[in-house]
Amino acid sequence: MQASQLAGPPRQERLPSYYHSSLNDTTTYPRLEGDSEADVVIIGAGFTGIASAVELSERGYRVAVVEANRVGWGASGRNGGQVTGSLSGDTAMRKQMRASLGDEVDDFIWFLRWRGHDIIRQRIEKYGIDCDLRFGHLHTAMKPVHLQELEESYAEAQQRGMADEVSLLDAQGVREILATDLYCGAIRNNRNMHLHPLNLCMGEARAAASLGAQIYEHTRVEDILPGDQPIVVTDAGRIRARHVLLAGDVYHRLARRQLSGMIFPAMGGIVTTEPLGDLASTLNPECLAVYDCRFVLDYYRMTADGRLLFGGGCNYSGRDSRDIAAELRPAIETTFPQLKGVAIEHQWSCAMGIVVNRIPQLGQVSPNVWYCQGYSGHGVASSHIMGEIMADAISGQLEKFDVFSRCSHVRVPMGDWLGNPMLAAGMWYYRLKEALR
Repeated sequence: MQASQLAGPPRQERLPSYYHSSLNDTTTYPRLEGDSEADVVIIGAGFTGIASAVELSERGYRVAVVEANRVGWGASGRNGGQVTGSLSGDTAMRKQMRASLGDEVDDFIWFLRWRGHDIIRQRIEKYGIDCDLRFGHLHTAMKPVHLQELEESYAEAQQRGMADEVSLLDAQGVREILATDLYCGAIRNNRNMHLHPLNLCMGEARAAASLGAQIYEHTRVEDILPGDQPIVVTDAGRIRARHVLLAGDVYHRLARRQLSGMIFPAMGGIVTTEPLGDLASTLNPECLAVYDCRFVLDYYRMTADGRLLFGGGCNYSGRDSRDIAAELRPAIETTFPQLKGVAIEHQWSCAMGIVVNRIPQLGQVSPNVWYCQGYSGHGVASSHIMGEIMADAISGQLEKFDVFSRCSHVRVPMGDWLGNPMLAAGMWYYRLKEALR
């Protein structure tokens, strides 16, 4: 199999962020040295890899997880921490999956919207994971056309039995629970959640290890040797397995011949302010997570220690911003004028794996080498859903996996060179379209 090393410099520690500074689990895992065997080798210790490891370990599989850097090093440990029923690519899914599912396609997609919530909530309870889990979310409208979209979503939620969990708010209703005049309405959803993603990822890794999974950090994969029992070759050892799962999302460069031009990095910037004290309970007294209806949106929430965590302005060039705080401060002060001049104590970015049609990509590069990637900014919940589907598939239950694997995806020619400029042009188009609505 044509393969190359994982992207990025080897053996990196976690990058500075609020999540890193408030990490409550300092567990380290050894580097793989020498030869080993497993039923399943998972490459990548983010949410997809760790969630799959928990699922497979609970089913009795011998699992090894190999990570070039640290558990939760990539987007899984650096994202906005919102767990919502928004599902990237649902319109494209509905169109493509109808051939497989027929009239059941709407029920299937609705199930996917909420399955990640159930998995995460149950896992936190079962394994006693401390990750600042809170409930409550606002999907906000910034103009009347957005409110029309929210009304349709609200009607669907009511029809699906969520009347006790969702409410439709007008501008005054939003102002009563959020100290801003920016929005003309919102859906409040009390099933949606927010949490500390790095503490969740570390807690799930600890759960997988307690079930017998072997986790290796600072273990860089250099090749995958094909065969009935493929061999994962690292920089200091080898693991022979029955199955291999590529779970590195946009951070890996394995199986380039099969996966080139299918997924591209978009850089998301996030900041946290200094602790706001009593002002935090004035701005957002119920500690709701928030994001707006725009294609390139802002999102924010209060942390457990009373900071505003604010993200937005997704950069589709694939390059990091030089000054995330300077870029996000105007949006923060527009949303909450009360925070004009507030000190920003942490700023960081993460690379999200963007798929052109926004449908998560599940498939095989050979009969026993699987891949799962591409959540397009909706990774916390989606990765847990896909972890369950991949565990099912490796266990021989292929129904849900087959639904995804049959979806067609755009493969961009000269992907590494052309893909990000194409996405950047698309972002410009949608921003212009948004401005004209």
